[in-house]
Amino acid sequence: MPDPDDYDAGPFVPEAADLAALREAAAGCAGCPLFREATQTVFGSGTPTARLMLVGEQPGDQEDRQGEPFVGPAGGVLTRAIAEAGIDPAQTYVTNAVKHFKFERPAGGKRRIHKAPNLREISACKPWLTSELHVVAPEVVVALGATAGKSLLGSSFRVSQQRGVPLTLPSPDGDGDEATLVATIHPSAVLRAGDQARKDAYAGLVSDLKVAARLLR
Repeated sequence: MPDPDDYDAGPFVPEAADLAALREAAAGCAGCPLFREATQTVFGSGTPTARLMLVGEQPGDQEDRQGEPFVGPAGGVLTRAIAEAGIDPAQTYVTNAVKHFKFERPAGGKRRIHKAPNLREISACKPWLTSELHVVAPEVVVALGATAGKSLLGSSFRVSQQRGVPLTLPSPDGDGDEATLVATIHPSAVLRAGDQARKDAYAGLVSDLKVAARLLR
């Protein structure tokens, strides 16, 4: 059995598998230490032949409990923004760069506080995201936040510098069609903003998603 301290989910990823088989295999992933504290693996969800894939950071508290991506407060923001951008949700696939919830508890507290995954954890989980990209083969990929962008484009990615601009995303296996990547903020950034800033942040998210929508036409 691979050691979680090797930080590599690769040995758990089956070859030539469809999304159902990948989801089943991911449920037993122990490719990094994050699986030890999380309730369960949260794999991607949506249309297997989606033209648009949205990639977030990692599951939140509600996602960890329910086993589905973007079902918490940030998911509500994303659902509303997708609709306002004119994107058909039936043509989307939603997933995260990291499949287990990373959190910490304040001393003596029960509440689980989100903690951002580090580059080692992002890299460890990359084989799952690569497999999803290979199977779904989307035309456009939206990176929701810095973690997703770093997973897809490398550690030098900066969402503040590259958001809203169509970028080339090479094929995950090196011999397929390239996709176009559009980066934007994570929906949770909208929730964290103050009143006026929240309105502006949400408008920016919708604007970036409209860029992705235009690429699908």
